[in-house]
Parts: sequence; C-alpha cells; structure tokens
Amino acid sequence: MSALVKKLIIYSMVGLMQMGLFVTAAEASPRETEMSRYEDRHDHNRRQLEREKEHRLREENRRHEHEMRRRPFESKRAWHERQKHENERHRRAIHEIMRMGHHGINKGL
Repeated sequence: MSALVKKLIIYSMVGLMQMGLFVTAAEASPRETEMSRYEDRHDHNRRQLEREKEHRLREENRRHEHEMRRRPFESKRAWHERQKHENERHRRAIHEIMRMGHHGINKGL
C-alpha cells in the first residue's frame, strides 16, 4: 500500500508542476487586447501606406503622360530621345514607389 501512496503523491506533484508551468506561460503571453491594438495599428499603417502608394503612382503616371507628349517646335529626334530618357526615369520612379514600406524604405519621388 505504501508504494501505491508514493506513486499517487509523485503523480500528483508532477501534475501540479505541469499546471504551474502552464499558468506561468499563460501569464507571460501577451493579452488579446494588446495584440488587437498592435494589429489595429499595423493595419492602419499598412492601409495608409497603400493609399500613399496609390496617390504617388497616380501622380507619377500623370507626370509621365505629360512628359511623353511632343512639345511645340520639338524635333522628332529630340522628342524620341527625351521619351527614351523619360521612360527610364519613369521605370525607376515606379520601382521606388512599389518598394515603399519594404526594408524600411519610405522615400519620396
């Protein structure tokens, strides 16, 4: 009978220790409200960044469209040369806008 009592005491102690570890881990974990506030802030920042990206893309596309038009008294050769440079500048600008928010980059045009 004493062996049965010893096993019962040991298993009870092991169970209590496991329960204690669980309670400690549960107390150390962040609260749901803390996580939801963080997630809300993160979502707000992400939406704001997306709105800014869309705005900059629209502005860049408007600027690009204006620059691609032939100017009065501009030769065809000069116009094509300017278009070539403008297309390259536009490609780089779009690339920078799309990278906004990645790797800490938050540059303007």
